[in-house]
Amino acid sequence: MKIFNLFLFMTVGFFTGSKLYYKEEKAITSVEIERINSRVSEIKNMISIDSKYNTKIAFLLDMKVPSGKNRFFVYDLENNKILDQGLVAHGSGSETGVKGSLKFSNESNSNCTALGRYVIGKTYKGIFGKAYKLTGLDESNSNALKRAIVLHYYSAVPYDEQDYYISNSHGSPMVNEQFFKRIEKIIDSSKSNIILDVYY
Repeated sequence: MKIFNLFLFMTVGFFTGSKLYYKEEKAITSVEIERINSRVSEIKNMISIDSKYNTKIAFLLDMKVPSGKNRFFVYDLENNKILDQGLVAHGSGSETGVKGSLKFSNESNSNCTALGRYVIGKTYKGIFGKAYKLTGLDESNSNALKRAIVLHYYSAVPYDEQDYYISNSHGSPMVNEQFFKRIEKIIDSSKSNIILDVYY
């Protein structure tokens, strides 16, 4: 596995009509890189066994990173690089009262984020607008469908990084609408299901 540079900068924009959107350049820490590489290795092993999943793109969500900082990474599995990144909220039930410390649960009504690999499924229109159903692939997130855990956007999630913590969800990965519009292009154009990996 290639270890990419300590300071990895984003250079990729996504087209929306005639407009070109660029995410601001953000540095990735060496610790985050180590965690990313570890998760990427596991995902590559998984999709090499089961080719029904997208072999080019994966979404990585690092819950060790504070919620006010970019921790949702769009990862290029072929070229081993981050294509995009943004903020993502965790579940309100994951709060412990200690900054930087989270807890996780797969239980219904816990409002917690559940760790593990998910497959991004069908889209539907929910109370927050367009959303994608998530199916848990691990024991730690096997109740995702029953808990109605989905990938969605919400107006209260800021676009830019913050020095403070952002709003919480009911357990679902919740992102900014502008960022959602970029990742939905990737999801909707994919011929196979994309893996979304939540880790800590």
